[in-house]
Amino acid sequence: MEKIKVGILTFSDERKYIHDAMLDINLQYQTALANELVKTGKVDVVQGRSIIGNRETARLEGRFLAESGVHLTICNYAIWCYPHLTAIATNFAPGPYLMFSNLHPSKCGMVGMMAAAGAMDQLGRTYQKLWGDVGNPEVLQKIMKFITAAAALSRLKGQTMGVFGGRPLGMYTAVSNLEQWQKIFGIDVEHCEQYEIMRRAELVPQQDVTRAREYLEKHALVLYNDSNLTQEIFERQIRTYYALKEIIREKKFDFIGIKSIGDLTDYWCTVDLAEAFLNDPYDWDGAKEPVVAATEADMDGALTMQIFKHLTEGETAVLFADVRHYDWDRKVWFFSNSGTHATFFAGASKLPADNLKHVTFKPECSDYPAGGASVHHFAAPGQVTLARLARVDGEYKMTIVPGEFVNFTREEMAALGDHVTPEWPIAFTRTAASPEEFLSKFPCNHIHGVYGDYVDELTSFCRISGITYTILDGGLKHD
Repeated sequence: MEKIKVGILTFSDERKYIHDAMLDINLQYQTALANELVKTGKVDVVQGRSIIGNRETARLEGRFLAESGVHLTICNYAIWCYPHLTAIATNFAPGPYLMFSNLHPSKCGMVGMMAAAGAMDQLGRTYQKLWGDVGNPEVLQKIMKFITAAAALSRLKGQTMGVFGGRPLGMYTAVSNLEQWQKIFGIDVEHCEQYEIMRRAELVPQQDVTRAREYLEKHALVLYNDSNLTQEIFERQIRTYYALKEIIREKKFDFIGIKSIGDLTDYWCTVDLAEAFLNDPYDWDGAKEPVVAATEADMDGALTMQIFKHLTEGETAVLFADVRHYDWDRKVWFFSNSGTHATFFAGASKLPADNLKHVTFKPECSDYPAGGASVHHFAAPGQVTLARLARVDGEYKMTIVPGEFVNFTREEMAALGDHVTPEWPIAFTRTAASPEEFLSKFPCNHIHGVYGDYVDELTSFCRISGITYTILDGGLKHD
């Protein structure tokens, strides 16, 4: 994905003699902030061309950032400044807004920031405040977490979700309100018939299908049989993947959901393989940007996954799973679903062969008579952040669950898997939250997440989006 484009505006005193006297100090702090951000290698910085010390400059510099296409704006305060200059500039400079001040005791940057923040509150403009020495790694890390969250929100604007099929299995939580998506996130939705997947699949060149099948047979285990996982059905799943890639490219979908169950699973094949490799950061052709694909056309699930994708800069896959079972003896959740488990989770490696050696393409269970392969594996161990965006009485709320994927011996995991659906992949997960807390507060049957700690990024995303959030951490303290 392209680097995050960050705008910086530095504000000054409107009294010209003070503005002129403090110009070098203001430039010094702005340059230091810009340089530290650039050093991270994750952002491109667009600095305001002039320190803002009057109304005209506030308008011009705000418009300059808008024309530059920045994802967010940092309002920088090194000295006392007139608050109305921030109010004017943010009429034009794109949000989200980070208000940042140094802690130099002989200057009044914090006073300027606090006064400007009060003006922003009165205007109803959302922002986040941070302060400190940008040369301090802890301060820089906090800034970068906000930048990541703000960019995720900005990048959602103008995106389109492609929805294949209608509501699955009667789930209210899988269907979202288009007006609400536009108002909060700026996302559009386009519906597409599942038949189009089938039609396009038949047109995929056989040489492409053969090459993909042979790659998967080489690097993973394919358990063919004479009924619901023949070579022909496996190739149909591969064709389905190619068809979806083509539709996504032509219609410029940014993320998708596929109903599948009851239609494709009865008369065509399961789309597990297609969903897995769409979500993967690679396929048999090499590295690629993951495309979030939610099974059962779960719209809020797909949106949660797309937020995670932007927070991780598209460098990893995002999990989609059912909250399936809790094992009291081992104190682990079984997070498992037939579709959407990317093969990345089998080994947590950017090298596909490292992951695929742990993957078995098993004949699908009897619930899906059209047949196909389930992408079976056990999620590799590691720290994870799990979450779900859902609506309560029409208002969005995010539930965040810090956790850990754990492994046992292969034999023990296989035996545990046999207690649920043996064909399906499983992420054995421990959470700080008790099962009682989890079940009483988690909002639906689908859960999503990535490796690593993204709690701070998610909470920042919620704050600047105007979304309430709950962290299920068993009483541990999170900001």
